[in-house]
Amino acid sequence: MIHIEPKILDRINTWLTPVFDSETQNTIKESIANNPKDIQESFYKDLEFGTGGMRGIMGVGTNRINKYTLGKSTQGLSNYLNKAFPNQTPKAVIAYDCRHNSKTLAKVVADVFSANGIEVYLFEDLRPTPELSFAVKHLNCHCGIVLTASHNPPEYNGYKVYWQDGGQLVPPQDGEIIEVIDNLKYGDIKFQPNDKLIHYIGKDVDNVFIDASVKNGSVGATQAAKDDLTIVFTSLHGTSITAVPETLKRAGFKNVHIVKEQEVPNGDFPTVASPNPEEPAALKMALELAKKVNADIVIGTDPDCDRLGVAVRNSENELQLLNGNQTMLMMTDFLLKQWKADGKIKGKEFIASTIVSTPMLTKLANAYGVDSKIVLTGFKWIAKLIKDFPELSFIGGGEESFGYMVGDFVRDKDAVTSTLLACEIAAISKSNGSSFYKELLKLYVEHGCYKEKLVSLTKKGIEGAQEIQQMMTDARENPVKIVNGTKVTKIEDYDLSVSKNMLTGEKSKIDIPKSNVIIYYLEDGSQVALRPSGTEPKIKFYVSVNTTLKSVDNFKETEKQLDAKAEAILKDMNLI
Repeated sequence: MIHIEPKILDRINTWLTPVFDSETQNTIKESIANNPKDIQESFYKDLEFGTGGMRGIMGVGTNRINKYTLGKSTQGLSNYLNKAFPNQTPKAVIAYDCRHNSKTLAKVVADVFSANGIEVYLFEDLRPTPELSFAVKHLNCHCGIVLTASHNPPEYNGYKVYWQDGGQLVPPQDGEIIEVIDNLKYGDIKFQPNDKLIHYIGKDVDNVFIDASVKNGSVGATQAAKDDLTIVFTSLHGTSITAVPETLKRAGFKNVHIVKEQEVPNGDFPTVASPNPEEPAALKMALELAKKVNADIVIGTDPDCDRLGVAVRNSENELQLLNGNQTMLMMTDFLLKQWKADGKIKGKEFIASTIVSTPMLTKLANAYGVDSKIVLTGFKWIAKLIKDFPELSFIGGGEESFGYMVGDFVRDKDAVTSTLLACEIAAISKSNGSSFYKELLKLYVEHGCYKEKLVSLTKKGIEGAQEIQQMMTDARENPVKIVNGTKVTKIEDYDLSVSKNMLTGEKSKIDIPKSNVIIYYLEDGSQVALRPSGTEPKIKFYVSVNTTLKSVDNFKETEKQLDAKAEAILKDMNLI
């Protein structure tokens, strides 16, 4: 018999009061009797806002996604909005993805907003996350909410908050809002809607968003080049089916083959183990279709359509899945080429990426004479740069985890516009007698050949969270001095905001917000970063290695050497 701690029991008993409906109370009583371990997991803490908002398993409890945890967050946000904008009626727009309960929970959020006098625009059906970001500015809203758990397993859902600029919440507002939420009781939630304040939206916003995606994602491919490109696309049962095919069509791409078995939105994601385009297995059906139709490019998006996986034909004419860094480099280079050709590079432009993404992006920026800004993991920080540097023009930016943002009309990673951009690049490259892949190799010859590898260790539940915390503590208090026979020359600790030169002992301040990330820099130019995930029960290890590439013909051999080096680093750190 598992003993439930008194502190957790107090939380549980609160949920057995009349504030909570009988269905919730009965579920809790049943779990106490039959599954006490599960009920402990459900109540041992409150769900927190991480890098991607609030995300968790659906069910009853303070550590679960349900009408009460979302209701409390929305009540707190409503109180904050009404205080922040006292002489106006605040407006909010709400979107949701294909997950179970998303539509129902989105209506709960709309009800709570309206009950607090906030005008609500609620999408009539599922829509991509980037469209929500776009809609915040388009409809002049004060905030936006999207119900999604991105690529997490089917039992998850989530709640992401956007502010007036269309970007996700960042400091200091996130902290201020969380404080308001934490001071609320569940009995403070106003669930009774004011239906007059809820407006349903759909095609009218879709059309403007898709037109903007076509404008921003086009980099000059001719119609003949578009006609000569064969594309395979899969939505992996998610929301992108509502926007990507139409965007490609309006941009002039006609040879688009959609994976029919994955076309219908479905929160069970029945054809994949995980709806994550970072994992090659997720694109298996798309790759099979691509072989049948002899496709030039394959693209798959995650359930809320903010990440994309891209596969192209390599030097052996075989389809190969690119990693997020490679896709980001190609997209950024082509945008820079276009800006340069249009005479728009004046020395007041910037591109952006994150501290765990490839260092090669900065090399690219230097080559074109634009600024490269590196921020914490999460697109909210890239969006914040646009707000913080209004005197600079944002060209594009991305991160290693398969996300990219083209321009500033959307303030979050956007797989709709990025899908179009990838197809434009493939079409232009092919029409010039080259290919997407060959152009990538040319970048490596010009700027240095970089290869990254990611290892994720999953640690679930209370014990897992403690284990992850201990791993970070060990790395912080007893840092390694030599990795794979190479000296560690510098350690950056983003939680302590300290950069330490390991050769001289000199310390300097890191001037970006705190985050639980540690990066080791090695003498040979390699890097190793450690970061607990903000949205999943994982700790992630990012390895970056590099060398020179003399010619495109030498790539296979050079890549083998880099892969072996990355693997040796991971083995030396006991991670594989």
